[in-house]
Parts: sequence; structure tokens; C-alpha cells
Amino acid sequence: MIVNLPLCALETPAKRVLVVGGGDGGVLRELCRHPSLERVDIAEIDEGVIKASKEFLPHMAKGFSDPRVRVHVGDGLQFVKDAPEGHYDAIIVDSSDPVGPAAVLFERPFYECMHRAIRPGGVVCTQGESIWLHLDIIKEVTSMCRGIFQGGAVSYAYTTIPTYPSGQIGFVLCTKSRDGKPLEPNEPRQPAPPMDLSSGPLRYYTPELHRAAFVLPAFAAKVLAEGTS
Repeated sequence: MIVNLPLCALETPAKRVLVVGGGDGGVLRELCRHPSLERVDIAEIDEGVIKASKEFLPHMAKGFSDPRVRVHVGDGLQFVKDAPEGHYDAIIVDSSDPVGPAAVLFERPFYECMHRAIRPGGVVCTQGESIWLHLDIIKEVTSMCRGIFQGGAVSYAYTTIPTYPSGQIGFVLCTKSRDGKPLEPNEPRQPAPPMDLSSGPLRYYTPELHRAAFVLPAFAAKVLAEGTS
């Protein structure tokens, strides 16, 4: 979902995508299902995560062997700062919780750099915590993003993950204004990627689930709506 929500929301198929974090390779594996992609950069601060995943989780790490992938071991914030303006169609942030080294990936300077690095009509999708445990953090982040992605759209979506605390995890999706119009990420505009012979068919994402992921329980919708005023 962290891959297909942003990529399928785009008006034109993505060609260049940046992944920040995601050293286990799961995001890369799902990205590599998309035939339109010409280049995927991944900026991962901990090379040990990449090595461990390749050794112990080869089915998840198979995306590292895709020729379109370029691995950059180092600080994700600095990599985004150094990216050319408007270079990426999408940036996906597969980070841990906002403590320790990952805390900067939830702060305003990082989101400002991502806004600069994506093209008009591009999209950012970040790990967005759980509405059951971190609603205050989600409200703070989405409110901050609305001040950065002015003229675009900022939305929260979620999915079910049984192994996560509360059984859910969410995503903050931000789109950059194009021609003064927002691109709403809750509408799928691209088809689901075709079956990958090495990874098998998609088992979760559908266009119907894409739309449903943005429909929040009343209590969460109310709190996040308060951040728009």
C-alpha cells in the first residue's frame, strides 16, 4: 500500500521514484512491479539492514537486484536536500517511528525538501503511524504538510497489518500543486501493476481498496479535520 497508493494516484505513470529508508527491500520489491519505472533511488542510512535482509529475507530483498535500482547508503535527509528540483515523480518514506535518527523524517525541513524534489503533480507518501495510538502525531504532521504543500492535497490513509501494534498502520500522502489544482490521492488513476513472475500476483491492493483506505472512522476524521482550520 505504501507503494501502490502513491503510484496509482498519479495522472501519468511514474518514471523516477526515491525511497528513503526501506532497507529491508520490501518497498523496492513492490516498486519493481511497475513497468513504467526507469530509475529507483533508495537512500538507507544503515547498510547493515540491507545486508541482513539480503541474507535472511531474500524474497523481500529481491528488489535490490533490479537493474533500475540505485542504492545510496547515507542520510536520507541530506540525499533529498541534494536532489535536483522537481526530479522525482514520487518519494516514498519507509521510516521507523519518530524517535532517534528517524525523528528528522517527521519534521518540517524534511518535508520542505521533499516538496522541492518532486515535480508538479508528484506525490510524497510517508509512514504515518496508527490512528489508534498516535492520532496527535498524525494531526501535527498533516497540519504541517498543509502549510508546505499549498495548492496540493494532503490526506491520511491506512491499512491493516496484523503484526503492527493496534493491527493498523497509516500513510500521509501529499501531492504537489500542478497548474494551481490539487491532485487528490484518494482516486486511483493508474492500473494496479501486472503480476510479477518472481513475486507473484498482488494479494492485497485493488482500486476499490485504494479508495476505501482514505475513509476514516468518525473520531479520526473529526480530529484531522480540525487541523485544516
